[in-house]
Amino acid sequence: MQEKNMEISTRLRRLRQSAAMRALTRETDLLPHHFVAPFFVMEGKGKKEPIPSMPGVFRYSIDTLVREFESYMKLSISALNLFCYVPNEKKDPQGSEAWRRGNLLERATKAIKKEFPESLLMVDIALDPFTSHGHDGLVERGTIINDKTVELLVKMSLLAARAGADVVAPSDMMDGRVRAIRQALDKSGFTDTAILSYAAKYASSFYGPFRDALSSAPSFGDKKTYQMDPANAREALRECALDEEEGADLLLIKPALTNLDIIAKVRAQTNLPLGAYQVSGEYSMIKFGAEKGFLNETAAFYETLTAIRRAGADFIFTYAAKQVAELL
Repeated sequence: MQEKNMEISTRLRRLRQSAAMRALTRETDLLPHHFVAPFFVMEGKGKKEPIPSMPGVFRYSIDTLVREFESYMKLSISALNLFCYVPNEKKDPQGSEAWRRGNLLERATKAIKKEFPESLLMVDIALDPFTSHGHDGLVERGTIINDKTVELLVKMSLLAARAGADVVAPSDMMDGRVRAIRQALDKSGFTDTAILSYAAKYASSFYGPFRDALSSAPSFGDKKTYQMDPANAREALRECALDEEEGADLLLIKPALTNLDIIAKVRAQTNLPLGAYQVSGEYSMIKFGAEKGFLNETAAFYETLTAIRRAGADFIFTYAAKQVAELL
């Protein structure tokens, strides 16, 4: 006897019957040019040091970083974000190494732009890798000072712009720093240098491996007086609106996976290009879970990055950029 079909006029499974149909009707794409690759640069020559808490991620000396980034360019990943690993002997309470002429940041920026002038080079603007206390700002009597810190972030931004950075990316969460940096860049003739603001950066437990990579964990207290409370959403909208008003060219949400709702809310509020950062802890969870055999690593990265795009991110900072681009 022939089975009688249910009377269903709309069968959504019709659009899932083949790979070709699924590709045709896919709503969200994930392509190599959506990725920004974070890189950790260190002093020395011929160096490539593994970061134990971030499997597959390394600190590079300038020469090895340039060689490594060439492989990214071949995969159509042309955007990178630069972080500096600073030895303890070069750190002080003011983070003065951050704006010293001839420092690691300046030399690495010049080297990358000389070798890859067509790349999109972003430079992290924050003091925590350079300060002996590990905070993103100046400390006075145990308090992180806002306005004096902004003055130093401006000096660091100008150094990066002079070295050839396409984008300066303040990640410190000090109030008013976007306007101050924009005004200083324009006054100094760097009107084409863009600002990517870490507009909504939460005080997250997922930053641990990153702080290992830069040896930048705070020596006292925490960062909750300047990074955002993970419980707040409306505050994120205010932060993003303020940074847009102050002159940000691009906005960033960090972390990504724990803030997909924030990405969607900000996307509905702004027409600026919007990015999200799949942070070190999110990356390492997948890597270590895969090592234990609990999940398929490549599939997990593809799924999570697609979810970030689906939430509304135009671009994604991810340590898995090369791995996923090779798959794509």
